[in-house]
Amino acid sequence: MLQALDIPFVRQHFPMFHDPQNLSGHFFDSAAGSFPCIETIDALTEFYRTNKLQPGNPFSPSAAGMEKMLDSKDRWANALGVQSHELGFGPSTSQNTYVLANAFAQWLTKSDEVIVTNCDHESNTGAIRRAAEQAGATVKEWRVDDVTGLLREEDLAKLLNANTKLVCFPHASNVTGQKTNAEKIIEMAHDVGALTLVDGVSFAPHAIPDVDALGADIYVFSLYKVYSVHLGIMVIRQATQERLPKQGHFFKDAIDVNERFVPAGPDHAQIAAAGGVIDYIETLSAHHMGTRLPENAGVDETVRDACEFVSALWRQHEAELVSPLLDFFKNKQAARMLGSYEADTYRCPLVSFKPNVDSCEDFAHMMIDQGQLVSRGHFYSPRLLDAVGIDSKSGVIRISMAHYNSHEDVASLVRTLDSLL
Repeated sequence: MLQALDIPFVRQHFPMFHDPQNLSGHFFDSAAGSFPCIETIDALTEFYRTNKLQPGNPFSPSAAGMEKMLDSKDRWANALGVQSHELGFGPSTSQNTYVLANAFAQWLTKSDEVIVTNCDHESNTGAIRRAAEQAGATVKEWRVDDVTGLLREEDLAKLLNANTKLVCFPHASNVTGQKTNAEKIIEMAHDVGALTLVDGVSFAPHAIPDVDALGADIYVFSLYKVYSVHLGIMVIRQATQERLPKQGHFFKDAIDVNERFVPAGPDHAQIAAAGGVIDYIETLSAHHMGTRLPENAGVDETVRDACEFVSALWRQHEAELVSPLLDFFKNKQAARMLGSYEADTYRCPLVSFKPNVDSCEDFAHMMIDQGQLVSRGHFYSPRLLDAVGIDSKSGVIRISMAHYNSHEDVASLVRTLDSLL
């Protein structure tokens, strides 16, 4: 059992909590975009103050700007357990996946098969479906259980065969909050020679993934949901980069994600500031361990170990947060909750439900009026809601938390839900 996450210390690093006028209620919409930590804000501000010009020229502010950008790339690569040239920054995960889809459209053949799910965010499934259709390949849909909204591995096994060339799936659903067994799914795909594209957008805010240990060929997620800037990180392992057709400029020949798969580079300042959240993670690690990791530890070891330790703290705290909410819905007949009622390692702190009322939108407004800052919609996963028999236009109410949420937040939320339901 780890020590408890120090929430007052955590909140010191998030300016949104410092001024009551910034946040009039309890925030439950982190899955749409988390608060940035102060380390991110300071790094972004500093770059705009001192280095906001074309980086990489041989004069001081330009050279320093490039150094900050490369340092950020290296630190995130170390955090994810991959090599720096296997990681790139793009404008967003949706845009990164769109570029990847262009590459797959050129790579796939008519005899190939592609597996997608109906529980993904549309950016990870729609673009890939269109790419497969453009190539004349066959699209197979790995469908969720029509009651729980969860994926089952035995259903995937029935779809896989020697013609399968790509399997796309989420590391966690942004509607059910359920984490998939990514390691097992990737192993199953690799057993038939298929590549894997894993959407980590809904997972990474709760545990910084070890992409190397997962074995994913491609892993994507959004930094603005991981307490950072509005960029998407795209990891493409070297062997996969060498197989896919380049999408960058013809004169860029290096095996590097940013060179080959990011046609237009995103904002330099945001790239430089992206490493700020790693500083925050190391600060959390130091605070809870009592000291930083040894200075003589390798860079990879130091950053990755801090991510492992802090991720465990986050997961433990978030399981405590979501448990009373799951217990509430387990015993409440006036609403339908999607996903599992178990607050285990396969459950992110995210709950989506459909209240038994005429208007889901009106119910969300009532919650907000009582200080519970939630959101309503299909959250770019209309296929999932349609599959479980919920009108995607009406949508569901989503309660999404992060490690900076408190037990007091959840207690207030449950009281409000109890009164309204």
